[in-house]
Amino acid sequence: MKKRYSEEQIIGFLKEAEAGVPVKELCRRHGFSEASYYLWRSKFGGMDVSDAKRLKALEAENARLKRLLAESMLENEVTREALRKKW
Repeated sequence: MKKRYSEEQIIGFLKEAEAGVPVKELCRRHGFSEASYYLWRSKFGGMDVSDAKRLKALEAENARLKRLLAESMLENEVTREALRKKW
């Protein structure tokens, strides 16, 4: 799924709201819903752009490690099954 706004843009929107721009005005001006704003605030609230980039890198690394673990567990299970059939 393609995201419409980058993390940098989202953090910019949150900073605008912190500066005093009303949430409804901010949402209307940039074309997103209030629900999206509150979701972003819960995820990115208080972050800088560098923090968001680090979060994205950590999430990607975590996904890669989970994939490796799943592949390893599957390989172990196949090996066990093959050994059980042999004996």
